[in-house]
Amino acid sequence: MLNYTGPHALCHACKGKKGKSLGKPRGKKPKPEVDILSPAAMLNLYYIAHNVADCLHMRGFHWPGAPKTKKGKNKT
Repeated sequence: MLNYTGPHALCHACKGKKGKSLGKPRGKKPKPEVDILSPAAMLNLYYIAHNVADCLHMRGFHWPGAPKTKKGKNKT
C-alpha cells in the first residue's frame, strides 16, 4: 500500500484520478491592443534603447539587412 503525505492524503476519492479535470475548454485570450507611443511605453523605450535603429528593432520594425538575434544563453 502506498503512503500518501500530500494535501490529498486523506481523500480516498482522489487516489484513482489522474490527468486533467473535465471542465469548460478554455481558449487563448486575445492580447489587448497596446499603444507603443503612450507615455509609459516611451519612458520604457528611453531606458532600454540606445539609438533610433535599436528603438525600431525593439518595436518590431526590422529592416531587410538586420542581423538576426540569437536566443539562448548570453556569453558574458
